[in-house]
Amino acid sequence: MKLKFTDSKTGGDLLLFKTEDSFDRQYFGRDRFNKYFTIAWNPGQAQTVTIDGTDHAFPAQSLLTLLFNQSFSFEKPQDIIAWQFNREFYCIIDHDSEVSCVGFLFGSTEHLFISLDESAQQKLQLLMDMFAEEFKTTDTIQNEVLLVLLKRLIIYVTQLAKAGYAPVKKMQEEKYHTYRKFHLLVEKHFKTEHSVSFYAQQLCKSPKTLSNLFSGNGHKSPSQVIQERILIEAKRLLSYTDRPVKQVTYELGFEDLAYFSNFFKKHTGQSPVDFRNNRPVIKEGK
Repeated sequence: MKLKFTDSKTGGDLLLFKTEDSFDRQYFGRDRFNKYFTIAWNPGQAQTVTIDGTDHAFPAQSLLTLLFNQSFSFEKPQDIIAWQFNREFYCIIDHDSEVSCVGFLFGSTEHLFISLDESAQQKLQLLMDMFAEEFKTTDTIQNEVLLVLLKRLIIYVTQLAKAGYAPVKKMQEEKYHTYRKFHLLVEKHFKTEHSVSFYAQQLCKSPKTLSNLFSGNGHKSPSQVIQERILIEAKRLLSYTDRPVKQVTYELGFEDLAYFSNFFKKHTGQSPVDFRNNRPVIKEGK
């Protein structure tokens, strides 16, 4: 089952998938023009999800959120229930005060697998049934009803994630929002800004204050977050495009090819060339 609503005025899309045999996404292929955020629910047995070429265990009765620029595939896509939406349908950044998910649920370098107890499973099933019903109800308020349901879903998933993610549970609300803003800034600037001091300045804090916020809460340091985001993009470009390593170097804000190669090898154990040669390459546009 694939249900889709499109707003003819804005180009906004909302989709619901269930029991679909081929549900995946290759961002650097034909899918790169469809910038969909994804909320995936695995109500069945544990399976593997491959995100940007790396395999992860997707536990039974858990949720996973994925950004619009991530490539992914599921071992058993027919067992996955998933919602997808684009910025034109609902912009989570412009409406951050409503859902408070940017930089945490969406926009973090960490993949959150959100466990669902029986009560959460029942609520998600109810929401899914309501979505399915509204997709079939074509009237003048269909857009508004589906939008309200999507906001309810995002807010509920954010609450579940905050309740189950130990580092965030220990944070005061003010620190939580700083944490989110930092991740959002990294997502926006990581290709040109690699220093912690830049992000600290944007947040009106000293680098030490920002680092102290992350320390002691089980988080990666700000420097680790920045480096991991650069590495994620480097691996994507090397795996899914045929762009020369020199072009990848400059695209990620490095002025020197040797410096980028040393940075990449330090964190992966392989040079960019060896990494590319050891992985299948999906050409752009395929």
